[in-house]
Amino acid sequence: MNAQRVAKRTMRLAGRAAAIAALIGVVTAPALAVAKPPNRGGGGGGGGGGGATPTGNDVSYPQCGTSLPSAPAFAIVGLTGGLANDLNPCFGPSATYPSYTQSELYWAVASATGASTQPKVSLYVNTADPGNVYNGTAIGDWPTSSSSADLYGACTTTTVTLSGTTYTVGTDSTACAWQYGYNKATQDVTWLASAAQAINGQLSSSTVPATASSYPWWLDVETANTWQSDTAMNVADLQGMVAGLEAAGAGKVGAYSTASQWDSVTGGTNSSSGSLYGIPEWLPGARTLSGAQANCTQPAFTGGAVTLTQWFSRPVDSDWAC
Repeated sequence: MNAQRVAKRTMRLAGRAAAIAALIGVVTAPALAVAKPPNRGGGGGGGGGGGATPTGNDVSYPQCGTSLPSAPAFAIVGLTGGLANDLNPCFGPSATYPSYTQSELYWAVASATGASTQPKVSLYVNTADPGNVYNGTAIGDWPTSSSSADLYGACTTTTVTLSGTTYTVGTDSTACAWQYGYNKATQDVTWLASAAQAINGQLSSSTVPATASSYPWWLDVETANTWQSDTAMNVADLQGMVAGLEAAGAGKVGAYSTASQWDSVTGGTNSSSGSLYGIPEWLPGARTLSGAQANCTQPAFTGGAVTLTQWFSRPVDSDWAC
């Protein structure tokens, strides 16, 4: 994501004031170069080991329409398009990228070799906690209700007056933040299923797994996205995402972040952080392979372990399995 970061930050900062709307990136470029369909589906299983260098690649919407590596040991695909509430337009077939050969999810499943300790294919999603009002605008997808049995109890409503108009919105509370995160995770799982089904619908056999349980998931936690100043709400939001993914069957959820960004968003992780404590880490920041290898020994900001590191490379960022 470092090579993607400039593009991602530009879109995020430009889109903050319009956080209620989905951002759809329109790119006009040639189709992806992809491998032939694999003989069997890829997805969440462990890597195949072997003698290959455990180097993978991660891609997302900035790479839509470009040629991608032909045989990474493992692949990580951004499901969202820079914000927590928008879809990567080439994750699966879309109006802009109608063929399965243009899908980054298909590329990952078809191209990754599995010659690594990492699973062949993983997914990452953007995260955020905008609250009920942002920049004077009511957030349309902020929840107004939830179950009292949820971790933080029931999300309730309140009223706000904006530019002379009164709106009924969910409260700025840990309960509503948890439900917001849960809803975003549920949306992500739905987008995965739709993309996989669209790919498989163009093929003679079901090649791409469509369920959350088929992939590890990474939560992209960066300060460039919209967060509350109340870190307890941010923690609740991320816990809601973990709960939503686990409810859908995901067996592994980790964090992509740096120690400074993670601590800024969450206030730091300890044993009281519940489902966030001890989750695996994917650590960015290196500029070279040797730097990425060295980062495997960095202290874990979640209290877990650094299992994956990233370094800047062109045209696609590269990743090292620790």
